[in-house]
Amino acid sequence: MLLGTLYLFTCEVSNSPLFLFLKALQLQRFQSTLVIAEHDNETLTPITLNAVTAAKRLGGEVSCLVAGTSCDKVAQELSKVQGIAKVLVAQHDAYKGFLPEELTPLILETQKQFKYTHICAGASAFGKNLLPRVAAKLDVAPVSDIIEIKSPNTFVRTIYAGNVLCTVQCDEAIKVFSVRGTSFEAAPTSGGSASVEKVTPPPPVGLSEWIEQKLSKSDRPELTSARVVVSGGRGLKSGENFKLLYDLADQLNAAVGASRAAVDAGFVPNDLQVGQTGKIVAPELYIAVGISGAIQHLAGMKDSKSPHPVGDSASDTHAYFAGSSHRHL
Repeated sequence: MLLGTLYLFTCEVSNSPLFLFLKALQLQRFQSTLVIAEHDNETLTPITLNAVTAAKRLGGEVSCLVAGTSCDKVAQELSKVQGIAKVLVAQHDAYKGFLPEELTPLILETQKQFKYTHICAGASAFGKNLLPRVAAKLDVAPVSDIIEIKSPNTFVRTIYAGNVLCTVQCDEAIKVFSVRGTSFEAAPTSGGSASVEKVTPPPPVGLSEWIEQKLSKSDRPELTSARVVVSGGRGLKSGENFKLLYDLADQLNAAVGASRAAVDAGFVPNDLQVGQTGKIVAPELYIAVGISGAIQHLAGMKDSKSPHPVGDSASDTHAYFAGSSHRHL
């Protein structure tokens, strides 16, 4: 009888809020997160700051890994970001072009040296190309495109074109995940005092070679980070009519986007596509011209603060957007 009473008492204590709180604090003491910085050797890509904010919510120490050919300027920029304790810098000619085949061994060696429990990056083309390879080499399952962190091993992501919220519990020893930039505020870029340390790059893998990169240049803001976005759809009828949107965007200092239908019709290049299979945006103002509001397009802009559809089906599109809600899984 005494043993039974003691057992029940132990169960009650182990499930008490105080016990769970102390356990969470203890876990945070032993966990740390490595954020893989995205940059061009000169400037930091904004989504990295969103990833830092996500990493801070895990608790524990946050470090950033900066790999490139000449990236001291980026490292110094990151050292001033609030919430970062350490900036690790690796420079080598093999990191030209930021090939995942070359960056993965560096990340694995860094994790092994510092025993990071979490590894993350922004859910951009860079992060989506790199993190699955890192996870495969670690023999863990990655969690992609998270929009919320509930605990160090529990994340929320969207499925079914953003219609359903899926809560994922990850019990891997090392958690590898990518962060949707529009779901986390950017970390403040001043007030931090992180230390900057050099790390020795592992020998180059040599399986692939970077040739060149051709980027389209524009005076307009970058689509995924613009405060105002003007998007056009199939309702514009032709690529010629998109010039009207370009003129409007220039007046508003806005970026120009497009629906997949407009891209498939050849009106605009595919780097302007907003949607489930395009870019994810969350501007202060989103103007949609001639867009019917297909669910795949809404998945890419539903976090916009103030969406304004324009066209024959504008009222239907706005009603659909305003009435859409997530279902939780």
